[in-house]
Amino acid sequence: MTEQIRKPADYKSAIKPIWCPGCGDYGVLSAITKAFAKLRLEPENTAVVSGIGCAARIPAYINAYGFHGLHGRALPIATGLKLARPDLTVLAMGGDGDMYSIGGNHFMHACRRNVDITLLVMDNRIYGMTKGQPSPTTEPDFPTHLYPDGTHLQPLNALAIALVAGANFVARTFSGDPNGLAEDIAMAINHPGFSVIEILSPCVTFRPEQRDWKHQVQRNVLTPAASVAEALQVVTTGPELATGVIWKGDRPPYEGPGEKAGIALDRLLEGFAA
Repeated sequence: MTEQIRKPADYKSAIKPIWCPGCGDYGVLSAITKAFAKLRLEPENTAVVSGIGCAARIPAYINAYGFHGLHGRALPIATGLKLARPDLTVLAMGGDGDMYSIGGNHFMHACRRNVDITLLVMDNRIYGMTKGQPSPTTEPDFPTHLYPDGTHLQPLNALAIALVAGANFVARTFSGDPNGLAEDIAMAINHPGFSVIEILSPCVTFRPEQRDWKHQVQRNVLTPAASVAEALQVVTTGPELATGVIWKGDRPPYEGPGEKAGIALDRLLEGFAA
């Protein structure tokens, strides 16, 4: 039987996105459908999981299984789904607030567990859906209505945390380059273990100056480091608007404790009934 050729349009749902005109998430959505088509994924064998926020709307716009969960809880849901159904291709996605703030603890442990899922984080350094509050990645001197003089807090370096905690694939990309982003998403899905792609995705409503990222981003200048220490140096001292694959690890993915280490379901249910 000839394998069916897929097009990006095959992965778009009938629901139209309602993001602000010019939002970077449009480019991310385009890249996801291009990556799925490149990999010829079957929609019925693909699942996308999100939490709350502008970026978390993406599952509704994709022709695949989707789960729009609670704020910050996309990763435990995606992890449980992959462990229960290892045959599925599973992606989690959300914004910098969803993944790095309320979901920060889950982010750290997802990196540590190294389950074979792919995480897409759209980082615009602001809370967009809740009208412009500072996020964990907001610059310390950036003024908002809550902090007119800035927060004076050091921004979270999530990629450094990902590397130290054990993520097996780490990259930084740009929503303004959907073709390049699609290649990175496909690469991350194919790489065994937990993959993190941090996407520079402008919020043109609350961070209009980010429109200039299309001129400022240094595209595809980063290459995979030879060690975690070298990769850490890149994300801590290198240009913050440089993109590319930063790390490709070789840790085997976690696939669960297995039947011998687990408790049979019927025995577990008997315990609850006692």
